[in-house]
Amino acid sequence: MHPKIPTFYNGVRITSDWFFSTFYNFSTSGISNVPLDGSVIFAANHISFFDPPAIGCQVHRHINYFARDSLFKGTLGKALHRLEAIPVARENADVASLKAIFRALKKKGAIAIYPEGTRSDTGELMEPKAGAGMIACKSKATVIPTRLFGTYEVFSRHDKIPKIGGQIHIAYGKPMTTAEIDPGKDHPERYLEASRRIMERITKLKAPQTTII
Repeated sequence: MHPKIPTFYNGVRITSDWFFSTFYNFSTSGISNVPLDGSVIFAANHISFFDPPAIGCQVHRHINYFARDSLFKGTLGKALHRLEAIPVARENADVASLKAIFRALKKKGAIAIYPEGTRSDTGELMEPKAGAGMIACKSKATVIPTRLFGTYEVFSRHDKIPKIGGQIHIAYGKPMTTAEIDPGKDHPERYLEASRRIMERITKLKAPQTTII
């Protein structure tokens, strides 16, 4: 039985699923790897404006996403509040943002984070930053390595509007435990190394052979 999902969020999720399935050759793999309860971090590469809805549209649980704090105004701001998105400062997550992240995970919620810290300019994978590793180590949440294929080609950071048509695939990897991620308090680059371990698993995820990106 699926956990209860807030009505507004679920409506947006279902609409997003319809949108991707209607206008793109949209597919997922490994979705059975996603736990339906407990604290979960979706750790994904970041290549497109489409990444947040694409990650969650076929996942039957509420995911707290991040949104730039400047977006929390007007109609969009109201929608983001109703989605329970977490506002973050443009450059780095501030104390209030981190508290919101850990509060969501403590309540056995799910969040989506990007170890690279920003959207890729080229669509290629980048080196991770320490933030994702810190959140994973401190929260001890289950991490689902997640890799997006095709979203860059249809709506990169260089595009003002999305292209219609094309293939999008989301690959969900096997869950990672804290023991697999955390190198220990004595490691000189503990959180960066944790992020590297997560990023390594993201890198190994592939789109199915039938999905040519």
